[in-house]
Amino acid sequence: MEYRELKIKGAWEITPKQFPDERGAFMEMYKLPEFAQVVGHPLHLVQANCSISKAGVVRGIHFADVPPRQAKYVMCPRGAVLDFAVDIRVGSPTFGQWDSVLLEDENRRAIYLSEGLGHCFVALEDDSTVVYLCSEGYNPGHEHGVSPVDPTVALAFPDRDLAGRPLEILLSEKDTAAPTLAQAQAQGLLPDYQAALDYVASLNS
Repeated sequence: MEYRELKIKGAWEITPKQFPDERGAFMEMYKLPEFAQVVGHPLHLVQANCSISKAGVVRGIHFADVPPRQAKYVMCPRGAVLDFAVDIRVGSPTFGQWDSVLLEDENRRAIYLSEGLGHCFVALEDDSTVVYLCSEGYNPGHEHGVSPVDPTVALAFPDRDLAGRPLEILLSEKDTAAPTLAQAQAQGLLPDYQAALDYVASLNS
């Protein structure tokens, strides 16, 4: 497996080595020793989630309080999504910036987002299936969102799907009503950069 740290500290692109044959293909999607060596600690899996989205669906920008925290290891075994790691940690040198990875069913890359980062994706094909391995279960009292169409964050959503057809963005009511990054900061919802780093460092010990 190949690991590439994104420009947002705490996020990695992970490319598995595939072994194709006449039957199909086999690959390792998560390997604890390699992962822990790169990231600094193993993924403590508590909950696995799956979403299925039609082309144009946007989910995010979602994040959890730190603590209790939630890291995500995200894969797309079917279809394709453009996945965004968004730095919403107040005090970070890359606050408000993002990086992205194309997750699809050919190269079968994954993205890992450590505690404190925001997560968002847009589906580029119908029935795009996303699997999330989470370090903490869903806790509605500690889950928040930032508007994925906040112009100050300026996520670059494609205007066409992978087949070249026009892509119409579709948001849930909850994500449509989410505050902007500035509003979320003013409301005290965003994680603190140093607190997030300290928490992640505690996992390395």
